[in-house]
Amino acid sequence: MLRLSKLTDYAVVVLVRLAQPDPSGAAVQTSPGIAAATGIPEPTVAKVLKTLAGGGLVASQRGARGGYRLLRPLESIPISEVIVAIDGPIALAACVDGAPGVCPTENLCSVRGRWDPVNTAIQDALRAISVAEMQEAAIPRAFRLPSAPLAAALPAAVAAE
Repeated sequence: MLRLSKLTDYAVVVLVRLAQPDPSGAAVQTSPGIAAATGIPEPTVAKVLKTLAGGGLVASQRGARGGYRLLRPLESIPISEVIVAIDGPIALAACVDGAPGVCPTENLCSVRGRWDPVNTAIQDALRAISVAEMQEAAIPRAFRLPSAPLAAALPAAVAAE
């Protein structure tokens, strides 16, 4: 079974929280504040934020008014970047990443190199999904704002009545 780590799941939750305005109006959010808002333990939030900062997804600001902020909008952060930042390169099997000597049967393997297209397809799919889409999926359909084409069509429909 292909499964992402819990930290990757938490990282998506933290990124979504960072995209929401802080109730205090601060430009940055702190790990204790994010922990309180998400229910994720504060040490875990701090670890995730540090890792996301190392991956270039968030920036940290030190000092009395310090905290974290997104470096890009959620729409421009693919899920693949979050996974790589937290869990490392996406590879289905050890032989996919091209490192020699990771498998004791690599010289005899009849499917060596055959996982590459599958791995590429998964990477492409994960690159095509943004964190913003994950955020939208978490909002029940009844509470979502209409999309732009639907919103544009509403005045015409109302006028036709």
